[in-house]
Amino acid sequence: MKKLLLIPVLFFMLTLTANAQKIANHAIGIRFGNNDGFGGEISYQRQLTATNRLEIDLGYRNENEYNAFKLSGIYQWVWNIDQGFNWYAGFGAGIGSWSYSNGFISDTDDGIFINADGNVGIEYNFKAPILISLDFRPEIGIIGDYGKDTDLDLALSIRYQFN
Repeated sequence: MKKLLLIPVLFFMLTLTANAQKIANHAIGIRFGNNDGFGGEISYQRQLTATNRLEIDLGYRNENEYNAFKLSGIYQWVWNIDQGFNWYAGFGAGIGSWSYSNGFISDTDDGIFINADGNVGIEYNFKAPILISLDFRPEIGIIGDYGKDTDLDLALSIRYQFN
């Protein structure tokens, strides 16, 4: 029975690997979203294998009412849809710190937060070294009050690819 289940799983994994497109060794750019006030983030992607990569995003926000920074790391699997089009999914975590400064909110709410992150998106790899993507990232707060609820982030990214 186990052998009968193993054969379709191996076939499925082989199909996904065979359809993979080359991922750039490095890509750096900007991710524009609006999750908990982090409008723009500096984004870096590093290829790990032929079908996997690591994405690291750093966001900083300075508003009248608060200031904050967030660092997120996402491990992603990338699959080819068609020439230049890929879709990807992954998971990771985020850590950050925030401080309220408007005088109306208690300073006890300030502090460090840790989130568990998911990620799914679609991207287009131009013939020029430009990568544009649209992704959805749900974040679930683990520690701290800043991201204690589930936050849903939809973002557009533009990155420059290099080796």
